[in-house]
Amino acid sequence: MKILIVEDEPELLGAMQRSLEGIGLVCSTASTFKEGEDKLAGYDYDVVVLDVTLPGGSGIALLEQVKKDAPDRGVLIVSAKGSIDDKLRGLDLGADDYITKPFHMAELNARVQAVLRRRSFGGRSVVQLDELAIDTQARTVKVHEQVLNLTRKEYDLLLFMLVNKDRLLTRDAMAEHIWGDHMDLADNTDVLYSHIKNLRAKIRAAGGVDRLRTVYGLGYTFHSVVQDHTPDGKP
Repeated sequence: MKILIVEDEPELLGAMQRSLEGIGLVCSTASTFKEGEDKLAGYDYDVVVLDVTLPGGSGIALLEQVKKDAPDRGVLIVSAKGSIDDKLRGLDLGADDYITKPFHMAELNARVQAVLRRRSFGGRSVVQLDELAIDTQARTVKVHEQVLNLTRKEYDLLLFMLVNKDRLLTRDAMAEHIWGDHMDLADNTDVLYSHIKNLRAKIRAAGGVDRLRTVYGLGYTFHSVVQDHTPDGKP
């Protein structure tokens, strides 16, 4: 899952990024209102961790923009101690939760994961689709109760596809979700192809259904309802 952290204190920003990446999330960062605005305009995020006080503008104004452009996007407000008006205003505008400085990173992790569960999985930590089960807290995947040995990227890809099942997913969107701001460092087409090929092979080896279909020239779809398909060995 992909997170944007908008925070102007460099040390805190770095600590938040390391903490969230430590639990397997892909993080992008911004330290000003304008930088946050640009990131939100150019990329998709599952959750925005948003400081209320930012150089160049108000985090509350950025929240309004987020909820206007993407109402389903999760938002966790970061507020200063005692700023009750900011908290109430943010919640009124659609923020999911708030956290008050100073805070422990374990609390940040828990609150972000709670927002992710509410927004993407209806509050559940285990997401089930027939024989396939993903435990988002333990970061494990089972097919017919058999645990798959997935890499971090394979897990991230599978969860992203399950959350967006029955939608067309472009290769660029998939690469952006997995590599975030560093996606230009990867040869997207070849690396993405390799991850998908390995993921499909592991699911099939465990007796699972291959739900992924190629939409040539565009990307992929991950079907919730299995369609007749003759495997061609190509993702």
